[in-house]
Amino acid sequence: MAAADPDCLFCKIVAGEIPATIVARDDRTIAFMDINPATRGHTLVIPRAHARDVHEIETEDLEAVAATAQRIAALAVERLGADGVNLLNSNGPAAWQTVFHFHMHVIPRYAGDPLRLPWDPAPGNMDHVAAAGAELTR
Repeated sequence: MAAADPDCLFCKIVAGEIPATIVARDDRTIAFMDINPATRGHTLVIPRAHARDVHEIETEDLEAVAATAQRIAALAVERLGADGVNLLNSNGPAAWQTVFHFHMHVIPRYAGDPLRLPWDPAPGNMDHVAAAGAELTR
């Protein structure tokens, strides 16, 4: 496993140094609620091992992230009533990457929701974030 980056926000979540609403975890990945959600249930899936982007992530970790994202996407439809799901990965500032630890956005979509990509991240209602996280975790 790659060494954690002591300055990386997501590595700190993996280490338990920063709180997060975790909805799934396994040996290679952690999925947690985005605190700047684009829609209800917006979840981030990351590898436990630090990798800056798609160019650095180990193939096995990329496969594990994809599998976890697929499970969370199914839960968003089943438990949150999403009508569809966007899976989004951004690499580099020009592609809207702001945290430089590989991550996959699982963005539930609802008929008629106003989201247009890219969205402008803004703090979400933490009660709503936690409630959606609880639904995905049960």
